[in-house]
Amino acid sequence: MTTTAPLDLTPSVTEVSRVVTTVSDDQLTAPTPCADTSVAALLDHLHGLAVGLRLAAEKQPTGAPNASAGTLPADWRTRIPRELDELAVAWRDPAAWEGTAEPGGVPLPAAWAGRVALNEVLVHGWDLAVATGRSYAPDPAAVRACIDYAREFAAAVPEGRDSIYGPEVPVPADAPELDQLLGLTGRDPGWRPAG
Repeated sequence: MTTTAPLDLTPSVTEVSRVVTTVSDDQLTAPTPCADTSVAALLDHLHGLAVGLRLAAEKQPTGAPNASAGTLPADWRTRIPRELDELAVAWRDPAAWEGTAEPGGVPLPAAWAGRVALNEVLVHGWDLAVATGRSYAPDPAAVRACIDYAREFAAAVPEGRDSIYGPEVPVPADAPELDQLLGLTGRDPGWRPAG
């Protein structure tokens, strides 16, 4: 695993927050590209990862996330964007990238945990956007950083990669970088909800 300079999560959380605020109540039960995960459960996952990965940046203990549609906070449209902003602020501190962090109770080099945070926000932002029919324009530099992370993760911890993502989805070599990232993280870039 390579050493990584601090990454700016702000453009990614800004884009994901934009999508979050446009989700309608009647879309909460809709499917997402994440197997057996509704839009509400995905939103709850975004809520949990924003808090958990912020705590990891702050070197505070955090438990394993447990996303569920039934535990989505009632004020999710305002809470999740606020929590995502707090996540970006926490990882803006150079000290967050030093030493060890423990997202979900798993000790990791902090620089690796920061890349996990960026990847989680960016990829799940696409999941939410495509599930709800919203546009999605992630930061190109963040997409490239996540591609590097996904490739390094697969090479360094193949069993971990296989347990977190579905099987890699082949995409053409000349596909847009976002599509390449989606394929690396087990997603079909052409996925759309039925109907």
